[in-house]
Amino acid sequence: MRNIDNLREIRIIVVMGNTSEDPLTISVVMGQYLQMVEGSRSKHTMLTYRNALHIFSELLEKNSLKPDITPIGNLTEDLFKKFVGYLHDYAAATEQLYLQAVKGFYLFVDAEKLIQVSQSRLTVLIRQRSRRPGIRLPQFPADDIERLLNQVENVGDLVALANANGHLEAEKLRAYRDRAFLLTLADTGFRVHEACNLRRGDVDWNEGRAVIIGKGDKQAVVRFTSRALQAIKDYLSQRAVLDGNSGKQLTSLPLFARHDKGAGKKVKSMTPTTGRNIVNDRVEQFLGKEMVGKITPHSFRHYFVTSVLRGTGNLRYAQELARHENIETTKRYTHLSNDELDKAYYDVFEKRAKRIED
Repeated sequence: MRNIDNLREIRIIVVMGNTSEDPLTISVVMGQYLQMVEGSRSKHTMLTYRNALHIFSELLEKNSLKPDITPIGNLTEDLFKKFVGYLHDYAAATEQLYLQAVKGFYLFVDAEKLIQVSQSRLTVLIRQRSRRPGIRLPQFPADDIERLLNQVENVGDLVALANANGHLEAEKLRAYRDRAFLLTLADTGFRVHEACNLRRGDVDWNEGRAVIIGKGDKQAVVRFTSRALQAIKDYLSQRAVLDGNSGKQLTSLPLFARHDKGAGKKVKSMTPTTGRNIVNDRVEQFLGKEMVGKITPHSFRHYFVTSVLRGTGNLRYAQELARHENIETTKRYTHLSNDELDKAYYDVFEKRAKRIED
């Protein structure tokens, strides 16, 4: 597999207006396209698109078209066709991402009326000649997550452990925080960075919900269960003195804060790393070292989606509550939630086996 990091950088030249008589080169238009992507998409998407254009430039040079000097008018749909085959050394999922990025470049060039492109042909080329990534079914130990939640829900057990460790104040705060954090992950479907970015003012305590900016910089409403809200209130009550001495408005303070030597008496936001450490520490504490790594913050999101499907049987509800842009993402969970199929399988095979044994 080619190493993307070793590919030479595309020379990005942003041209606001072509005042010279020289035709625009492919490299110049790539720069304009990436500038447009940077202004409208996430940083991660920008990096993916830039990598895709690196590789596309490599293909162009192999076909004797140097992007720095080749006019954009020399770009053809046949080159995109070659690019589809050129990506077969990459994983299927990566192939799809890069094809969409370069397809976007072609459509940008078409929109700027630099060349004429058939969008339908590009779509057909991707559909017919590229590989479809396999569907990875979400795997997570649901029963173990239930055991963990049952353990942490009893905050008295956590505080007792804090007392045993001899660092009462900080350990007690961590006990209440970790309980609130884990119950929130399980009952809301938050991604770990979303939970870590929450401010006290984000939560509407009366409505039991929060308005956040989630994945893709999209605004979303996230609902809380009564047990999660109560756990958060219990935690904030323990943190009252710390928050009051911060000198800041309570609404601006993080909902989940650090309680370590680095934070001291300051109220500092947690990072996703802290969130992952909370999960690892409590998993090891209550389930054993062998389970560390098998339950991650994202496991609680899988648990949440599956719980919604099992409770409602409604795929659309699960999609909206999980904030999946594409319902196909939600469909991956249906195999985990169809209790009727489990029962039918048992009735057909297990009961039959027992009848034969009898």
